[in-house]
Amino acid sequence: MKDIDISIVVPLFNEEESLPHLVQWIEKVVEEQGYAYEIILINDGSSDGSWEVVENLAKLNPNVRGISFRRNYGKSAALHCGFELSSGRVVITMDADLQDSPDEIPALYSMIAGGGYDLVSGWKKKRHDNKLSKNIPSKIYNATARRFSGVRLHDMNCGLKAYRGEVVKSIEVYGEMHRYIPIIAKWAGFGRIGEKTVEHRARRFGSSKFGLNRFLHGYLDLLTIMFISKFGKSPMHFFGTVGSLMFLLGLLAAAWLGIYKLWCLSHNIPATLVADNPFFYIALATMIMGTQLFLAGFLAELVSRTSQDRNKYLINKKI
Repeated sequence: MKDIDISIVVPLFNEEESLPHLVQWIEKVVEEQGYAYEIILINDGSSDGSWEVVENLAKLNPNVRGISFRRNYGKSAALHCGFELSSGRVVITMDADLQDSPDEIPALYSMIAGGGYDLVSGWKKKRHDNKLSKNIPSKIYNATARRFSGVRLHDMNCGLKAYRGEVVKSIEVYGEMHRYIPIIAKWAGFGRIGEKTVEHRARRFGSSKFGLNRFLHGYLDLLTIMFISKFGKSPMHFFGTVGSLMFLLGLLAAAWLGIYKLWCLSHNIPATLVADNPFFYIALATMIMGTQLFLAGFLAELVSRTSQDRNKYLINKKI
């Protein structure tokens, strides 16, 4: 069997109109370059005729493969399964809405195969989106991600990316963490990350599947990935440390109140009851919260040791 040079992974949701154009365009580009290739189309629970289109495309071209989920799991799940199925030396991801240009494939491939990069992310420098709802929030989001992660990319969430095959087999993508694949790759030891300015095309069919809530989710996911990168393997290091400190502070405060009360009694100085002092309840609450955090860390350790099936998605059909 001939080795595959390039795997093109395309997550899709309700894109029946754009799929034939996209696949035809990809085929033209890669065949002109003489690549041995495969196109992996992941139908993320579409409610239109997208899967039927994928089946027809697979009949026309044996290099087209497909996965169909029983329901909509999200882009991260689609990419995860596409990465598992891929076998190319270089893996390229792109969106199915024709806003990513397949003409970028040869340059992205060269940057991985001959340029020494582990990952190359596209940068849609000139966008055709609404500035108020997408461009401005996207710039703020990307600036924050650069600041906290140290990965200097202008467009962290660009769907057009190229990877060395080893990278996609070594990283774990779940939830909505597809936004932070470059960060995940860097923390997995793949630090040679590049960027390429790519063409952003206006949408031809349908409408965007993303709303403004993705920016709020994006910041929450950034906090999650930062926490997981540092404490994912040993959550007790975080929860246990913070919980122990809080418990100790509360215990010292309660002890001080008790000792002060005894000192007042020994010197015949009038003093209020310990239980009447508001600081007693603050100390008690601090001790309780510290204990809860400690137990949370303990339970998180158990979960992290026993959870093995996070990325189980129900695949309905496969080509």
